[in-house]
Amino acid sequence: MVKGTHNAVEDERNKDILISINGELFPRQDAKISVFDSGYLVGDGVWEAFRYHQGKMVFLDKHLDRLWQSAKVVGMHLPFSREELQSAIQRTLDANQMRDHVHVRVMVTRGIKKTPSQDPRFTISGPNVVIVAEHKQASLENKSRGITLWTSTIRRGSPDYLDPRLNCHSKLHEVQALIQALEAGADEALMLDVNGFVSTCNSTNFFMVKGKEVWTSTGQYCMNGITRGHVIELCERHGLVCREKDFSLFDLYGADEAFVTGTFGGLTPVNAIDGKPIGKGGFGSVTKQLSDWYDQLIEEEIKRQL
Repeated sequence: MVKGTHNAVEDERNKDILISINGELFPRQDAKISVFDSGYLVGDGVWEAFRYHQGKMVFLDKHLDRLWQSAKVVGMHLPFSREELQSAIQRTLDANQMRDHVHVRVMVTRGIKKTPSQDPRFTISGPNVVIVAEHKQASLENKSRGITLWTSTIRRGSPDYLDPRLNCHSKLHEVQALIQALEAGADEALMLDVNGFVSTCNSTNFFMVKGKEVWTSTGQYCMNGITRGHVIELCERHGLVCREKDFSLFDLYGADEAFVTGTFGGLTPVNAIDGKPIGKGGFGSVTKQLSDWYDQLIEEEIKRQL
């Protein structure tokens, strides 16, 4: 069984979901994209994922800000407005009769190519937009147990060739890092930056706790996750010191607690890194407090939309 941060409670309803492709809804087994799609050919696309709770899209504005920024960075014109995309997402949710504990992924590729090529001038269609909404609730057993990490030899890249803050379809280096961790018997991968400092994980952001301080990376070599940002804001709101700084494995192995953050799993504790135990297993006191504050923040966001 998968023990990583994306482990979800099995839900039979997902077998019959409808998936939106360029505004048209298809049953799961019939949802297909051309082999000439830019995303399939060369990983040329951007995406976002967010939660849908109690009939409300949680922190959607921040996710759309990042989607439009990513599209601008890669030179992809989005021929629709934020409002139009939100309406398409809502139609997909309504068609699936979804209301709570839903995970939505929006993928936008540059479009269909007339021939396999990296060159964007061979694109013969507008962007392809796929919306996948699934009934997905994070496994509470997985969260309470915590996960293990293994430090990969695959580094997070430098901003001058593929900025790690870009949420694009090109994720092969992160897949390679995860494979190394799995082969080492861990659940997910920890990744260092080009200078050897702790950066992030293969699909989540990383934090450690030392004394009463929370440490995370500078943010220059990792995806600037929405949940990561909220944890930093929550520390400031509640008077908990949070330092965005360079730190090494030497510092990390002496941590009192560690946890990872992501849109799907929220905060998940880390039990061991490279075979070295961190804390007593499961939620430490600081991690648990931050997790509770984050759950409260989601409730605030839902109430704000009422």
